[in-house]
Amino acid sequence: MVLGAMRGQLLRSSSCAAWARLLRRQSRGCVYSSVHGFNREEIAKKLQVFPGGAVDLLKQESGIAVLTINYPSRMNAFSGSMMVELEERVSQLESWVDGKGVIVQGAAGTFCSGSDLNAVRAISNPQDGVKMCMFMQNALTRLLRVPLISVALVEGRALGGGAELATACDFRLMASGSAIQFVHKHMGLVPGWGGAARLCRIVGGRNALKLLGGALKVDPELGLQIGLADGVLEVPQPEEGAGVVLQQAESWLSQYTKGAAPVIRAVKKVVLSGRELPLSEALRTEKDIFGTVWGGQANLQALASKAKHR
Repeated sequence: MVLGAMRGQLLRSSSCAAWARLLRRQSRGCVYSSVHGFNREEIAKKLQVFPGGAVDLLKQESGIAVLTINYPSRMNAFSGSMMVELEERVSQLESWVDGKGVIVQGAAGTFCSGSDLNAVRAISNPQDGVKMCMFMQNALTRLLRVPLISVALVEGRALGGGAELATACDFRLMASGSAIQFVHKHMGLVPGWGGAARLCRIVGGRNALKLLGGALKVDPELGLQIGLADGVLEVPQPEEGAGVVLQQAESWLSQYTKGAAPVIRAVKKVVLSGRELPLSEALRTEKDIFGTVWGGQANLQALASKAKHR
């Protein structure tokens, strides 16, 4: 047992460095950097000029965090300052070593209606628009790559950028009566926060073309049919009180987050590498991640209890 623990410690120390390099390449640098003419500080400063709302983060002892898009008076549309806050909250999730999962929701019974039109009008010139696009692609790609199992809890409407936000999670749960709609065409636009690329991977190119080209409203039934939704939650009666749908989402997510945090995080990492990297590199990364849990506390306890045969 001692030798196994020592071997695990040595493997973890070397493979943590390998995973740190992968994170720097995939998450910290993300899609855009100064090499692509992107100045994060410059665009963040411009976005901060348009305040309103908040992005709240609650970390729970269960290891499941709740990320809330909170601007009810604007149907939880992202103001400029909220875009910056989202990036900051993602950074906190990336460094949360005890975390296992995260639920992304909107406040007051609606998910998110994209970006606040006041900010959109103010940065309507193509140069600033593209910079905002790059900023949000970075933030949402990092959210998708965070080493936690993530689920979007869609209540009410998820419109435009809100629909894109929903695709930046591993799973999507739709409350009864909710809808996801890529309304970009109605605004003379296409998705710019990475939603089209992610949508193709979730539902396939043909369905993505239908949703984007037709600006189709996806209800829970259609969401399940095409694979955009992973489950449907019933909205409770008003007398049952607030927070019931969130409790249902936490219960649904807990089936995938039971166990030690290092193991759950390793599961997300191997799936992430398999999803995004070429096969040979994904295999090497899987080997490195395997080394972080082999001989670890959860592995040794499972061997001692013969959990494999239960």
